Amino acid sequence: MLMLKVTASTACGEMWRVLVRQCIGIGREHTACLMRSAGLSGKNKSRVPITTRKPKGPELRPGLVHREFKAPGPHRLWVTDIAYVRTRKGFVYTAFVTDAYSPRILGWALSDSMRIEVLLLQALNQAIVCAKETTGLIYHLDYGLQYVSIVYNERLAEHGITASTGTVGDSYDNALAENVNGSYKNELIHRRSWADVVDVEIATFEWVNWWTESRLHQSLGYHTPTQVEAEFWEHHPSQEIVEIKPKA
Repeated sequence: MLMLKVTASTACGEMWRVLVRQCIGIGREHTACLMRSAGLSGKNKSRVPITTRKPKGPELRPGLVHREFKAPGPHRLWVTDIAYVRTRKGFVYTAFVTDAYSPRILGWALSDSMRIEVLLLQALNQAIVCAKETTGLIYHLDYGLQYVSIVYNERLAEHGITASTGTVGDSYDNALAENVNGSYKNELIHRRSWADVVDVEIATFEWVNWWTESRLHQSLGYHTPTQVEAEFWEHHPSQEIVEIKPKA
């Protein structure tokens, strides 16, 4: 018997494509009927609380993305943001670093505090290890106090990464990262209660692997991030990243 992982947030069209990829002969309407019988339906993404705070001083890093979250290849543009999860022992914070081309999650980290060295720096370090090259890469993040860290910014400079920031309280200025956080909440976090940070971390590890390796993304023509990135490197095995500098 074929075992198929189903989440409540899987829409009919995506579920139908999953079944077809598994060589199961079934129509879209029959798929919709079976989903209704099983009590499954698409789930709208809910609004998430803001986890960034406005710095007291001026933001010196320019906004280089201008809400265009598209890249010509992997490791040209990364986005990051923080989501929070309520557990029985308090809040847990999750940071994701996502490649705008795939959108593959390259790095992630969890913490029961908002300390940058524990959370954002760890996620960034994971992403750097995954990258073939980072020189000239743009790293887009929210305009918040959590990102103002000497060690954090030194790490970016060390690897030739240029920081870019959005405006305060504007989700459109970091829409891709907000979309990843929304999917994370709806496909995993909102489906059950959580005991503590370890409980969330184990489930997040499985979700990130599913998001990258198995989940069919409509924006990718119903392919996975891993497939899209592998296809790029197959056709561009020696392509180098061209350094992108902020306009004067």
